[in-house]
Amino acid sequence: MLLTPYKTYRLPHLLGAALTLALICFGSTAALAQQREPTMSLAHTVLDESLDEYRFERFSVASADDERHWRVTLAIPTGAAPEAGFPAFWMLDGNAALMEFDTDLLKELALQTPPPILVFLGYANDLRIDPARMRDYTFSALPDDNAETPPERRGGGANAFLETIERQIRPEIATRVKTDTTQQTLWGHSLGGLFALHTLYTRTGAFSTYAAGSPSLWWADGALLGEPERRFTANNSGHPARVLLSMGGGERARDTRHRDMSNPRVQAHLRRVASVPTDSTEKLAERLQQVHGIQASYREFPELSHGLTFRASLMDALHQVVGIPDHSNTRGTIR
Repeated sequence: MLLTPYKTYRLPHLLGAALTLALICFGSTAALAQQREPTMSLAHTVLDESLDEYRFERFSVASADDERHWRVTLAIPTGAAPEAGFPAFWMLDGNAALMEFDTDLLKELALQTPPPILVFLGYANDLRIDPARMRDYTFSALPDDNAETPPERRGGGANAFLETIERQIRPEIATRVKTDTTQQTLWGHSLGGLFALHTLYTRTGAFSTYAAGSPSLWWADGALLGEPERRFTANNSGHPARVLLSMGGGERARDTRHRDMSNPRVQAHLRRVASVPTDSTEKLAERLQQVHGIQASYREFPELSHGLTFRASLMDALHQVVGIPDHSNTRGTIR
């Protein structure tokens, strides 16, 4: 069964095409700035706003050796919880995801029946993107990881992070708000998308929907597309799950114009990315759709680069899962 990817944006007025081009150009500049400034920090967010529809709570958890610290931000609807509990929408790279929300978006979410709680999984600092994600979101080390590689940049910590989610984060959330165990979504972008798929493959029933935007399928020379996928396909046994896969059309071109090609780290990264075909995400969706119990789909955002698909894939997932209007072709108010 072939899937039909979404190939075009639709804006509600005659100037839609021109506005889309303007947003892409503006967004490209913003994304490049973020890539060149990895220490970008949180600034003004919805946490600083007064809102009747949602309240916010935060807590932190630490690893057993106290060397790793995560911060969880909850946006909880102010109304009474339904009998089954609120649906939960979990987001990796929680600080960066938080920067994509504004009060209008939260008000739209609050109008849904029932509204979701939002779970921002971040780190105990104000960095937009923490380099520790490389450790926590990946299921194996890279061949060139060694004793000189900073601990937070060594791959292979995904299972440990999953244990933290199941044994520390979920129980703490349960003390604060009741959630519907049958309506749990995990969204991630890039390495976060890789983590979402690893969770699907290894933790049956942990979530009901897995949204992976531009997943880093190239990790470990495409290892996730090998034995992990074959094992999952053979053993899923009809367990239901929804899988939303997406990527930017600009990612297929693998444009290197804004990369420092003299940097050995950049060269090594691009070699890894080239280890899988450019249509790997789309083909994965087609294969997963054949797995008994899995409902898989693929969406492509025309012309968008890898960085710009962060917001697009997040807004698309909120649209498909929660039911709000599709804001995947918009620029966030906080940049």
